[in-house]
Amino acid sequence: MSADPEQSPAEQGRVRRGEWPALLVSLAYFFCVLTAYYVIRPVREQLSAAVGSTQLPWFYLATFIATLALTPLFAALVSRWRRRVMVPLVYGVFVACLLAFIPFFAHQDTLDARTLGIVFFVWVSVFNLFVVSVFWVFMSDIWSPVQARRLFPLIGFAGTAGALAGPAITKSLVGVVGIAPLLGVSATLLALATACSVVLGRWARDERPETHDDAPLGGGMLDGLKQVFASPFMRNMALLLVLADGIGTINYALLADYSGATFATSESRTAFAATVDFASNVLTMVFQVGVTWWLMPMIGAGRVLILWASIATAALALVVFAPDAYAPIVGTMPAVALAAIVTRALGYGLAEPSRHALFTQVARSERYKGQNAVDTAVWRFGDLLVALTMNGMKTLGATVGGVASIGMAAAAIASAIGWRLSKVRDLHSPVSRRT
Repeated sequence: MSADPEQSPAEQGRVRRGEWPALLVSLAYFFCVLTAYYVIRPVREQLSAAVGSTQLPWFYLATFIATLALTPLFAALVSRWRRRVMVPLVYGVFVACLLAFIPFFAHQDTLDARTLGIVFFVWVSVFNLFVVSVFWVFMSDIWSPVQARRLFPLIGFAGTAGALAGPAITKSLVGVVGIAPLLGVSATLLALATACSVVLGRWARDERPETHDDAPLGGGMLDGLKQVFASPFMRNMALLLVLADGIGTINYALLADYSGATFATSESRTAFAATVDFASNVLTMVFQVGVTWWLMPMIGAGRVLILWASIATAALALVVFAPDAYAPIVGTMPAVALAAIVTRALGYGLAEPSRHALFTQVARSERYKGQNAVDTAVWRFGDLLVALTMNGMKTLGATVGGVASIGMAAAAIASAIGWRLSKVRDLHSPVSRRT
């Protein structure tokens, strides 16, 4: 993807006059979405740390089944309902679910701890994918490809600020109020995000009716899953996401094993998970503003993906060749934690804004159905595939470095796909954004 030829390099990262009102609401929207998720993410993390990474395939299998069932339902929803109804409805369902969990955490004798833990882990994993996927689908629908290259890094920065605020809220409150009230905080933030989506929907209809269609898409509930296989662009994006997921899942599992072996209580594991989230999100913000915001308009999303994959390969090499190393700057932070922090920051700081910017160039049906299928069902399939592969390697006696080598291979292949996306502009069929 090339830069906008009408812009000078100095202008490519600037916000245009008239974009500020919608951009500010978009920033608030993503801030609330990710703060809502990161408030409850450490609660999920301590559950996985308690059982160890060998049990993650079962969690991922349950999450994949749930996601696979919900993806066609989402496609059916966008086929029959206007965006102004669909987006608030999806968020409203998740707000109601958050509120429904509060009594179970407040009175833990209502449901045994193991069952509650499994159900909550799966639900949060589904929650994360759908609320974030719906956000980015919405963004790719209301902003043009040129605007996406300029504005998505800034929007991602706001989300990372929320991801930074979430662990800080959890870390400061969990020891004082416990877990149940945190769910109420998350529900309130998601309700605010819902209000932002309504405001943005009205802006798009009133200010840009000629380019932003709000009509139901029609078609069938399996369209999104079919597009993953039928469209060359969607196939590449699906493969790219599986590889990116492989990098993240490997680091997640190694970190879960380290946390479970090092910390004895759920509170200490939750605090450690919040610390890792905090560090990775600070680094993400550095990438988003210091690199992606000015680089993506100049060289395009595909080449930024190459940069992401190349640095991720180097970070995982540390775990492969020096798994017991510690960084002198951060004291006792082990190599697995450092790799997790760096690769997560790269993924959200470089890869995610670039990946979502590419989706602005396809038809509305592919954005709402195909993109959602990639961001949900394909992502969770990747979780399951990588977790099963890691367990198989561990059964065969693979070391931490051996497991991390899978992530290195995934990053190298992802770099090749980024190169392909940077060279081939029309992997998808030539269609109008209104189609």
